[in-house]
Amino acid sequence: MRIAVKWDEAIVDSDGHVAGHEAGDTLVRRILRIFPNSILVGAGLRRCEGFDVVPLEFLDPADTVVINMDVIDSPRVWVKMYEEGGPEPKIMNFLWWPTQRITSEVGISLMALSCAVFPTFANSERTATEVRELVEKWTVQHLSQRSKLGWVNLGFRLAHVKERVETELPIVLYPAIYLSSRKRPELFAEVIEWVHKQTPIKVEMRLHESHLVSEKAMRFSRKDWIWVGPLTATRTDYWAALARTTVFLATADEESYGIAYVEALGAGVIGIFPDMEWARALVPPNYPYFYRSPAEAEHMLLRAVKEPDRCRAEMDACADGSLSKWIEQHHSDDVFDSSLRSHVAKWFGTISSS
Repeated sequence: MRIAVKWDEAIVDSDGHVAGHEAGDTLVRRILRIFPNSILVGAGLRRCEGFDVVPLEFLDPADTVVINMDVIDSPRVWVKMYEEGGPEPKIMNFLWWPTQRITSEVGISLMALSCAVFPTFANSERTATEVRELVEKWTVQHLSQRSKLGWVNLGFRLAHVKERVETELPIVLYPAIYLSSRKRPELFAEVIEWVHKQTPIKVEMRLHESHLVSEKAMRFSRKDWIWVGPLTATRTDYWAALARTTVFLATADEESYGIAYVEALGAGVIGIFPDMEWARALVPPNYPYFYRSPAEAEHMLLRAVKEPDRCRAEMDACADGSLSKWIEQHHSDDVFDSSLRSHVAKWFGTISSS
């Protein structure tokens, strides 16, 4: 059997690689790497670098496991693949975004039903817990008792981290690519405005193109000490940018996991978080930089830009001497790879690599 990854937003560039730097793009690339000779579901037939692009209707249900990154769409995929009869399609959900993104009763019901009838792999223990609660609440007992659920933290490779680079002014990062209300950009603006009045700083915001041209982005960009621009062109540029970043200020009220925060912490960026469950799940229990009010965030950020070395020392102290090593151990890319392979094998059997 072969793995087919379905994510309708995936874009393949002219060189045959999955382009983009959003979490979904990164996950697609990672799954294709974990399962050599995989398929990316898309329009037209195309041979790419290490994988094939194949339309959904051309997939053979007897020979393919579809990993669907849009769980609500899995019932439709099953119907589409089963229309011609033959063996029952093999579909696995990959839930990598917050379940709270879906707010309508119809959407919640569809998500719960999909996770009940198809094996579901979540990007964190927190997301898996939410899935389990949804299935139990929104489906019948017969389905909830038979549901299959697995999870693992996405993780990253410490080898990607580059040596830190000193900058003339401390750089504060907006650690998100969207300005949606869930990210609370207004809180971010409030805090950095106060800090900027106390000491010179530079703020960098790398946004998805859909938000780059928004009115909110324009308001930020009018200030000469705030740089608003597109996402980094390559992953090498991404890690180089983190190497010169002093601190990030997280303001989101909900995250399913938070790979961008984990990567930044691993790269030595000081992380200031809201005191919320999703954030505490990312770091050691006695991590020092959680705020409960805008005033606390302001003073933490001010200290971070004025005393970055001391703040990093405190971060390391909470992790037995090295926060980067702690991140590597608790958010391991290798553990993710192994867990995903083992769950696919447990649910569907051996996957071919040729």
